[in-house]
Amino acid sequence: MTLFPLTELEVNALLLSLKVAFWSVLCSLPFGVALAWVLSRLRFPGQSLLDCLLHLPLVLPPVVIGYLLLVGLGRNGVIGKILYVYFGISIAFTWKGAVAASAVMAFPLLVHTVRLSLDAVDTRLEMAARTLGAGPWRVFFTITLPLAVPGIIAGMVLAFARSLGEFGATITFVSNIPGQTQTLPLALYTMTQVPKGEDAAMRLCFIAVVIALLALMGSEWLGRRFARHIEG
Repeated sequence: MTLFPLTELEVNALLLSLKVAFWSVLCSLPFGVALAWVLSRLRFPGQSLLDCLLHLPLVLPPVVIGYLLLVGLGRNGVIGKILYVYFGISIAFTWKGAVAASAVMAFPLLVHTVRLSLDAVDTRLEMAARTLGAGPWRVFFTITLPLAVPGIIAGMVLAFARSLGEFGATITFVSNIPGQTQTLPLALYTMTQVPKGEDAAMRLCFIAVVIALLALMGSEWLGRRFARHIEG
């Protein structure tokens, strides 16, 4: 077995996976932090139902999520038809659809991790800032958010890794088109289905493991650095 050099198909799959995972985390991060804050700081009727709906992607088969995305965001879908007819935007069977599928599957992990970090922030610090005249936005950006940064980083890494490994929802929503929607997991699956594809499959598997390890190590390093900065 030879790990290198990578073929053009493998390089394209790797670059597309990194692109999809990056945009998935970037697009879902603001909404994830906002929803985590709502669930952590507010109490309102239906909160338990919202929490359950948030975690549905973790318990539903990914194929179900992919099909629901296809129904909603496909060209003939409820939302997708409006986007395509009036704005010329097509999401299904494109890399943007892969971003949407990955973001939906990774969103619960992001919100849950950030929420745990926000729960750990001492609310007395926020109350003290409010009594000194700081408004809600200032309290959030100067006290709550900085103290929750390690948890936010951890949530981003988990979401990135989940997006990088997303398979079921992606293949259902955007198919497995080489060079367009074929991410790393889809390429690995393809290599296991063709004769003499074992070497390529092992290369892709090795790359996926290395990227995941680097992401976890980077998260640990950044988390410790921010923690030292806050304590100092």
